[in-house]
Amino acid sequence: MTEPAVEAIGLGRTFLDDGLALTGLAGVSLQVAPGEVVAVTGPSGSGKTTLLHLLAGLDRPDAGRALIAGVDWASLHGAERAQFRRRTCGFVVQGLGLLPQATAAENVEVPLLLDRVAPDERRARVAAALDRVGLAGHAAKLPDQLSGGEQQRVAVARALVNRPAAVLADEPTGSLDSANGEAVARLLVDAAVEQGAAVVLVTHDPSVARMAHRRVVLRSGRLR
Repeated sequence: MTEPAVEAIGLGRTFLDDGLALTGLAGVSLQVAPGEVVAVTGPSGSGKTTLLHLLAGLDRPDAGRALIAGVDWASLHGAERAQFRRRTCGFVVQGLGLLPQATAAENVEVPLLLDRVAPDERRARVAAALDRVGLAGHAAKLPDQLSGGEQQRVAVARALVNRPAAVLADEPTGSLDSANGEAVARLLVDAAVEQGAAVVLVTHDPSVARMAHRRVVLRSGRLR
């Protein structure tokens, strides 16, 4: 049996607001296999982003465990944790996070630079990633020289360039019109599945959710 690429086991997270305990997540369990796409939907404030942050090791749960490629985030600390995240997780978010003074190629290259990949391999992997998202001729352009859809494609290429075990996407098409949003979402899903990555996709868009192999709904911190 294939080991899950992404796994949540009884995840719980509570936040304090003026002394009041607010439930972010309550006993959430989820498994996502390599090459599988799971859409997480639900109303604002239901815990979707909290779940992604716990799966990515960006936050620590108050209860339960989060694993990527069979490795429990609780077993990793400091620089080891950051290195593991770079090598196993790709991120696509609505805010993009592109460096404004860096070209499309340089933005895609960032995870490889941080991981000290050799220059020749970096160039080859960046070129392949940009080609996969249809931007082979735009490598030298700055973000403000690209359309919104093209900028999001750069973000997709950056998320996939390190061949991650998991791609975690938080409303990746929220700032795009419906046509561009669907095209970028399809590109993300197809490219990630082709690489064998598990995808956890948070979205409010029904057309994007329909691209997933499976859909789960979060309400008040619980999976429905």
